[in-house]
Amino acid sequence: MLKVLVTGSAGLIGGELCARLSARGAQVTAMVRKTREVRGNDGALVEGIDVVSGDVIAPLMGLDPAKHDIDLVIHCAASLEFDAPREVLAAVNIEGTRNALDFATAAGAGFLHVSTAYVSGTREGAIAEGPVPEGTQFTNNYEESKALAEAVVAASGVPFAVARPSIVLGDFENGAIRDFPSLCNVFRLMARGKVGTFPARESSTLNLVPLCHVAEGIALLAERFDAAQGGYFHLVTNSPTPAAELAHGVSRVDHFPDPQVVDPAAFDPQALRPAERMLLERMMATFGAYFTRDPRFDDSQFRAVTGLECPVTDRAWLDRLIAHGIARGYLPNERRGSAAQAAA
Repeated sequence: MLKVLVTGSAGLIGGELCARLSARGAQVTAMVRKTREVRGNDGALVEGIDVVSGDVIAPLMGLDPAKHDIDLVIHCAASLEFDAPREVLAAVNIEGTRNALDFATAAGAGFLHVSTAYVSGTREGAIAEGPVPEGTQFTNNYEESKALAEAVVAASGVPFAVARPSIVLGDFENGAIRDFPSLCNVFRLMARGKVGTFPARESSTLNLVPLCHVAEGIALLAERFDAAQGGYFHLVTNSPTPAAELAHGVSRVDHFPDPQVVDPAAFDPQALRPAERMLLERMMATFGAYFTRDPRFDDSQFRAVTGLECPVTDRAWLDRLIAHGIARGYLPNERRGSAAQAAA
């Protein structure tokens, strides 16, 4: 029986991972910080697991390794604030990873580290599954902190593997997602008529990946840890979404506005009304770099170890994500109408 401790179990990936591993007979210890609830992506409480309170910023995460019979630590806990100060991200994403590694060492466990495919930084084109190249430039402090955390893992001496999801969105079949990640707010601003202009380079893409693929992929890497050990694995789609498709997805919904895609190099935000300009500038400060790049993540090593391939993330999947957002009330429903959206 596989015996795992999952950090960040209250989060989107951690919760769904706990649900899948527990359903397959693994002995799951789910570490949480603020809440005792661990839920799968369907919102249901995960049964049959041991929930413990801990904090990655504490030595050994505040846990006693002698009290936990663990084969593998799956480290999902992280701060996802792209523009947080370096020292804030370092405390959680770098030093927190060190504390999790110390726990794994004391417990005699392996370490499956959940990072991000966007440790690629500003690089474009083919991105290999391997250590982050020296001299890589990053577009925000979050990317940098995750790259530095990977280096800490690799130098630790603990048996390890690194899982690198890209931008995680809802289930492939129905678009369902328990919590909407921050990138969804870009879409929401356009759907509500708050931002009518979307600056995106024509060739830019977003690697949007279904949560089901990511959670299943991490579960398989855990179950096949001997084969995965020492590897770096991209949990991504091979059909990345053109960045402009975010705006086009808004325009396909009858009761949403029709945002205009513009070239960032030729766009002057001073031409916008002040309220829209303020929102757009905030949005672009956080996410703008993702609308100007075209990284192509190779996942051949991941597929070789897991046998898993991401389904084609096409326009129909994006429409299912949108429909779920409307059904959940995250996006405006048709009863409000576009005039009400613009005034909201």
